[in-house]
Amino acid sequence: MKKICISLLLGLFTLGSCNKYLDIKPKGFTIPENLNDYQLLLNNTSLIFSTPAYPVYLTDDLNSGDRNDVQSAARFDFYSYMKKQLYTFAPGAIFEDGQTDSYWESAYSRIFTYNVIINNILAAHDGTDAAKRRVWAEAKVGRSFEYLNLVNMYAAHYNPASAATDLGVPLVLSEDVNVPYKRVSVQAVYDQVMTDLNESLPYLNEVQANKFQAIRSVGFAFLSRVYLFQGNYKEALTNAKKALALNNTLINYSLYTNKDKTTFGRVCLKTDNTVAFPDFRENPESVWVKRGTSSDGTFNAEFYASRDLIQTFAKDLPEGAVDKRYELFFCRDQASFGPNLVKFPGKVLYAPYVDFNTAFGTSELLLIAAECEARLGNPEGAIAYLNSLRSSRIENNIPLVVTTSSKVLQLALDERRRETSFIGASRLIDLKRLAVTGDLKKTIQHPLEGELFEMESTDKRMILPIPPKVLSLNPGIPQYER
Repeated sequence: MKKICISLLLGLFTLGSCNKYLDIKPKGFTIPENLNDYQLLLNNTSLIFSTPAYPVYLTDDLNSGDRNDVQSAARFDFYSYMKKQLYTFAPGAIFEDGQTDSYWESAYSRIFTYNVIINNILAAHDGTDAAKRRVWAEAKVGRSFEYLNLVNMYAAHYNPASAATDLGVPLVLSEDVNVPYKRVSVQAVYDQVMTDLNESLPYLNEVQANKFQAIRSVGFAFLSRVYLFQGNYKEALTNAKKALALNNTLINYSLYTNKDKTTFGRVCLKTDNTVAFPDFRENPESVWVKRGTSSDGTFNAEFYASRDLIQTFAKDLPEGAVDKRYELFFCRDQASFGPNLVKFPGKVLYAPYVDFNTAFGTSELLLIAAECEARLGNPEGAIAYLNSLRSSRIENNIPLVVTTSSKVLQLALDERRRETSFIGASRLIDLKRLAVTGDLKKTIQHPLEGELFEMESTDKRMILPIPPKVLSLNPGIPQYER
């Protein structure tokens, strides 16, 4: 078996090698030999933290607070350099020289771990072939998840006309950190993701030991997202239906309310305010769970909802109905997270204090199915999926009625924005995706005390740049001009 130094590395291009491949076990390192060694690697808690939220600072969903805002965490002057660069649509780098991009580096560290498993587990000294294939398949799903996130944040969105030449991200399939890597095309990254998913699907379990385990329903959910991003709506719909057939559970948000003078746990059951809204680990809607990255993975009380987003929550809302997502996860005009009441008249603060799942869940599958049905000319089917989701999200809801495919498509896109607001990089990806499909091209506006920063959703600044720390070690790596 190939001898491998295993360590959780700082990130691609910033890491050193393991000195040399040794013939004996080096002190402080583990050389995988048995099935359980690889299972322990796959269960490493660092693999749970996967999706950053800081790309929301590029989107049309938020406004910063004033420079000296009454809500201290939302003060623009309190923002990090990176958040300020994103919010003001600054060109070029978003991190200072030498500063770490916590997502890029942690993503490639996780990919390294997955590569160790994928490339070596089938030669493990023990275990049945079926058991080894299962862990191998789950690692392939994990690696694919990292690459789909990376390519959708650090590259142009998938466009069939240009994906073969658009810059993607470095594709690392070896655990040898000394191998030179290059930035491949968007198409090459998507091809690898699809290869890994299709190869893994036959070996995934049917039953989940826990929400962190990738099983068959996860494979179908993942494929539905990839096909949606590629504009292959027929296959996206087929796989969303397969995943929903295995898990279509929804939570009734009308059962929940808010509790004052509380942060985590402020969204709670109406009948028992000691029971908090379920987080990503406990939520029955979760098909497969990942949480936001340990740094800049989730945000609470750090910005206000944009007027545009607020108006979206009011669209298509029946008279007398309440969108519980808006009521539960946002604070209107004032907030109390402790002994003091903070007032911000006319503003709406995003403050759920809930750890949301950033991988795959029932609501996304319903939204994918609805969008695809509308695009494929079946508004009746699309409306059925939308009404299923809305009945669990809107108190006193009245079902939507069937209309034209184009109108239902807009209903689906609006519902998607409401459901996924501020969760991971969902809105950034959708803005880029819908600009490619031609469904939405808009001017994103970020106000700040009399100033107004503007950027078109088609602008290259919607693509996150390669971090300066990486460029300093690899000055020849190609990049987008932004």
